Amino acid sequence: MPRFHVALFLAASLSWAPSASASNTPAMDVAVQQVNEQWAHIRYQVADRNEQYRQLDALAKRAAQVADRYPNRAEPLLWQGIVVSEEAARASVLRQLGLAKEARAILEKAQAIDPNVADGGIKMSLGVLYYRVPGFPIGFGSTAKARQLLEAALKQDPRGLDNNFFYADFLNDEGHPQEARTYVLRGLAAPVNTARPIWDAGRRAEMRALLTKINAKLKQA
Repeated sequence: MPRFHVALFLAASLSWAPSASASNTPAMDVAVQQVNEQWAHIRYQVADRNEQYRQLDALAKRAAQVADRYPNRAEPLLWQGIVVSEEAARASVLRQLGLAKEARAILEKAQAIDPNVADGGIKMSLGVLYYRVPGFPIGFGSTAKARQLLEAALKQDPRGLDNNFFYADFLNDEGHPQEARTYVLRGLAAPVNTARPIWDAGRRAEMRALLTKINAKLKQA
């Protein structure tokens, strides 16, 4: 069964939230930002998991329409992949892996267009999938691929809230809580993003919860 951390993103679910920086296509930016904001609302303000799944399914269709309107741009594909990843984390066991594979395919398509958009968002999103999905023979998960992608994203944006959060979560899962703690604290030190208050507050709450887990683990060592 896929190892989805529903309590986190995943997003946390399997998803994360890269910055929606302006491009040279304002209409696309608006559409992507709307998907971004709706994702944050569902992730952090809708409490019922079944309702989250229902709304994410609708949002995934909307994100696909945005991606279809801008077929040669990575940004809409990135957000489509993020929403489908989040949907996977909320889905039934029978649907989780299929949706995770769909998200990977979408993100790889975005990566082929431009691997560097959104402060390493594509690398980060793929890295999270690779460490949250089980490996062969059940799924496509890979600790080595996850580490490579997460570290590449962190190199691109070393102070980013999400990059540090997911790398810390990965390290903690791999049995390196002391190292993980360093990245949690670095992420929490990132400036507050007043343009995206729902995501910023929600992610910081997740980071503080992760820090509590890490500190408890270190006390037991």
